[in-house]
Amino acid sequence: MPVESKVNYALVGAFVLVLSAILICVVLWLAVGIRIKKHEQLYGAVIQESVAGLDVDAPVKYLGVDVGKVKKIFIDPHSPQQVQLVFAIEHGTLIKQDTVAVLKSQGLTGIAYVELSGGTANSPVLTVHANQPYPMIVIKPSLSARLENVLSNVLANLDQTSATVNAMFDQDNRMEVKRILNSTSVILATIAAQKEQIHRFIVDAAATANGTAKAIPKLSQAIDQVGRGAGAFEKMSVQLSKTSTNADQALSKVDQAANNITQQTLPKFDLLLSDLADLSKSLKRLSDQTEGNPNSLILGTDPVPFGPGESSKP
Repeated sequence: MPVESKVNYALVGAFVLVLSAILICVVLWLAVGIRIKKHEQLYGAVIQESVAGLDVDAPVKYLGVDVGKVKKIFIDPHSPQQVQLVFAIEHGTLIKQDTVAVLKSQGLTGIAYVELSGGTANSPVLTVHANQPYPMIVIKPSLSARLENVLSNVLANLDQTSATVNAMFDQDNRMEVKRILNSTSVILATIAAQKEQIHRFIVDAAATANGTAKAIPKLSQAIDQVGRGAGAFEKMSVQLSKTSTNADQALSKVDQAANNITQQTLPKFDLLLSDLADLSKSLKRLSDQTEGNPNSLILGTDPVPFGPGESSKP
């Protein structure tokens, strides 16, 4: 007869349960990982915009690196327009006074997270101030908030521009624009009617331009000739200057000669003229005497008869 083996079903059941528990733990560990408790430090922040999409345990990143989680989100009891955030950041992360936080979204999913940036080397470490439960990190407006502000300003400007345009185009202005359009239509029609004259004018202007272009080389030659003439005139001016200097010297000599003539020759010439005048008078008397008594040239003149009571003896 075969020997029947004795099996402990209780032990087998226990083994199956333990193995199942181990498998479950391994699956959970692979799914979520074993979380090692880290030392964390709490920081606070105040944001003045909507935090839609930001949840508790949302990641806090420093230049893209996970450094903590969002611990709490609640409305500021003293200012309903502000939202208080509390961050649990890993101990050892350098949060400095110039570190700033920005609310961002991850890709297309729209899941919000907090991005930290800044923190220069010379900036001191952020510490707790009086009446504050945590060190407070400054938050800058997010991209969506900035875009919303820009769009709001643009829409406000558009509304103002639309109101201004509507005010400009009232009934009177519309009538004025209509008159301007009518006048413009008349001007265009007039131009269209004169298109042949305008065409001839353009052709004549083109011909004039061509003639001017052809005359430019000749004008350039004339300018060169004028330049050469100016050079010759300059040389002539130099020669005239030299001639003027020589003429001044000659005039000086002539002036000196005139002074000599005036001082020396003229007195003698005056005496000669006086003698010539006396001689002319004598010749005149001789001519008159000869004409009246030709024999006087040979016989001499007759003595003058004595007057009454005169005698030859004194």
